[in-house]
Amino acid sequence: MAMAPVIKLVLGSIAFAIFWVLAVFPSVPFLPIGRTAGSLFGAMLMVIFQVITPEQAYAAIDLPILGLLFGTMVVSIYLERADMFKYLGTLLSWKSKGPKDLLCRVCLVSAVSSALFTNDTSCVVLTEFVLKIARQKNLPPHPFLLALATSANIGSSATPIGNPQNLVIAVQSKIPFWEFLLGVFPAMIVGITVNAMLLLGMYWRLLSDHKEDEEEVQDADAELVAEEDVTSHRFSPATFSPVTSEDSNLRMDAAETLRNRAGSAGENELISCNSNASREQQTDAESQGESNNTNNMFQTKRWRRVLWKSSVYLITLGMLISLLMGLNMSWTAITAALALVVLDFKDARPSLEKVSYSLLIFFCGMFITVDGFNKTGIPTALWDLMEPYAKIDQAKGTAVLAVVILVLSNVASNVPTVLLLGARVAASAMGREEEKKAWLLLAWVSTVAGNLTLLGSAANLIVCEQARRAVSHGYTLTFTKHLKFGLPSTLIVTAIGLFLIK
Repeated sequence: MAMAPVIKLVLGSIAFAIFWVLAVFPSVPFLPIGRTAGSLFGAMLMVIFQVITPEQAYAAIDLPILGLLFGTMVVSIYLERADMFKYLGTLLSWKSKGPKDLLCRVCLVSAVSSALFTNDTSCVVLTEFVLKIARQKNLPPHPFLLALATSANIGSSATPIGNPQNLVIAVQSKIPFWEFLLGVFPAMIVGITVNAMLLLGMYWRLLSDHKEDEEEVQDADAELVAEEDVTSHRFSPATFSPVTSEDSNLRMDAAETLRNRAGSAGENELISCNSNASREQQTDAESQGESNNTNNMFQTKRWRRVLWKSSVYLITLGMLISLLMGLNMSWTAITAALALVVLDFKDARPSLEKVSYSLLIFFCGMFITVDGFNKTGIPTALWDLMEPYAKIDQAKGTAVLAVVILVLSNVASNVPTVLLLGARVAASAMGREEEKKAWLLLAWVSTVAGNLTLLGSAANLIVCEQARRAVSHGYTLTFTKHLKFGLPSTLIVTAIGLFLIK
């Protein structure tokens, strides 16, 4: 592609630079409008600067990707209502055998849930739960928060619905769901294992020290509970007053008087007692009937709830099976979402209001902005310089390509990187198999690259913000703590995938 005229090249670069700054640093002091408004601002500048026409801007919006993203978000919302993520959270603490076992569970649960329900959704739902468990067990939170965020990114790489950049790759490459899963799954499994081992190696001593503290706290709690039980159920010895003969006579006279009064009033009291007893029996029967009705209503509601939750799980399973069979991913996700809406049989507005429409709008603006930047010819010129050194049929070329994707994903964010490089990387491959490998490598590296820094992926930022805002047990995951683990983990896990993805 030839370079655009100088004026278009300069104006298009300015528009893309503004979009990039607002996407990576959404709260910059000179224009703190956020990522969503920043993407629309960049798209508007591309049209105003006449880098692209309005018709080209509309055509740049990829509706299948938006449909797939919308459908998976709606399904995730109904799964959350059906307590799916609550059950996943319960798995974290069920028969846990200590801090190291808990850390491995966080890695596994985070990876699996992210592959099926997107990494962002998993991090939103599981962050506060993980933080609460760490606080309850007197454990340092940051190893577990790092395990949640990094495992979510690695796990999401295995499926087209795991993260936004995979959605883009799956739609543009037309790789079937099943082939995508088979291509990346081995790398994901080994990557999760290595990532967990790195976490254990780096924080082994920290977790071991806190294990002793945890045992001491548990013993103290047990002693406190035991002491409270003893205090609340303490018995005091009975005290008796000495009895004199005069007291005895007085008591006998009083007893005789009471017996006489009882004889005269006995008949009247007997009639009154019979009347009261009949009323009490009638009242008891009525209350028993009301209690039975309440129990029946409760049982009915309970079974309706169980039936509804089972239906939600079955529809989600049907969606996954349809995706594995190679059906259209966008319409499969939308169909599953609408089936859940109809099954709920109530106004869907409360559930649909939870959809992240700001993310959908961000994608629209980003599609237009990236398409305008592509039309300047700059990405093509840069790729022409790199292409001879980035051939995936050679180990050296694969490594160079991985470094380029790794850097761009952290500089320009992973989704814009995929939009900029995807078609070019695939076009440089020789044959269908190499093209498929190029797409899968792009998915793997651009996703794992999110673990490099705290700003590398939205999942990292979600974990950081959710942990910081937790009301009773807030924690701030700093940029330095994330980088200390993220740098070695990203380099090692990325390298593993380069050898395993075929």
